[in-house]
Amino acid sequence: MDEIRARGVVTCGVGPGVPGFSEIDKQGRYSGLDVDICRALAAGIFGQPDRVRYVITPTIQDFLKSSDIDVVSRRLTWRLTREGQGVLFGPVMFYDGQTVLVPKKLGIRRLADLAGAAVCVAANSEHDDKLTSFMTTSRLTFKKTPIADANEIRTALIAGRCQAFSDDVSALAGVRAALPSPDEFEIVSELMTKEPLAQVIRPDDVQFFNVLRWTIFATVEAEELGVTSANVDQMLKSTNPRVQNLLGTSGSTGKALGLDPRWAYSVVKALGNYGEMFERNLGAG
Repeated sequence: MDEIRARGVVTCGVGPGVPGFSEIDKQGRYSGLDVDICRALAAGIFGQPDRVRYVITPTIQDFLKSSDIDVVSRRLTWRLTREGQGVLFGPVMFYDGQTVLVPKKLGIRRLADLAGAAVCVAANSEHDDKLTSFMTTSRLTFKKTPIADANEIRTALIAGRCQAFSDDVSALAGVRAALPSPDEFEIVSELMTKEPLAQVIRPDDVQFFNVLRWTIFATVEAEELGVTSANVDQMLKSTNPRVQNLLGTSGSTGKALGLDPRWAYSVVKALGNYGEMFERNLGAG
């Protein structure tokens, strides 16, 4: 935390190219739910959400090699094997899972309906391994078709070379959104895996870990209490003890984290509550 304050920015490792989670526009501006978590941290620490420096971080190993990246926010699954890599996972901020994207005309409603179908998957990826594992445990046989180049996925789906594409729901939604006729495709609701997504930090700073945890908790608490970016100023006058505690008009949550008493107010004012962040990036709009 001392280094972050001295530097004046939160350095955030991201993985761009996933619609709704992390994207870069032509002006070099980052957006998405993963990005909003980074901005929320900056708002809580500095009172200003734009005090973030983004670094492309493809893997946990890249994070550990770089001493100046504070947090990685890029759709990482919290799993036991990763606990042994010298990292701490923050709270689960999105529940994901692997399934398939299929053309609606095929009438596939369940994973069992894919028996014998050509299912494409990113070659040599965790999703490739999990698809194989699912076939074994469910005793279903697919024609697994590894694809090395992500740019080929759309072409293969449109041309019918793939009758399905397997990835996490969050990634499949991005693939579908980029297809010429997205309404002709659907995501099967049945899941092969559980993928709880969370941010990652190093285990050497309990204070920063607490700031990460409680920043996410604060956005959820704000949603439960009906505190939004639009009404947060009005809510400063609330007589509800939970609202007062959240927004720092009473209590000492800021002191407990080493932050300004109104740190959570700054987060909600700048980014909104969790529901607002979800709808802005991943919702129906």
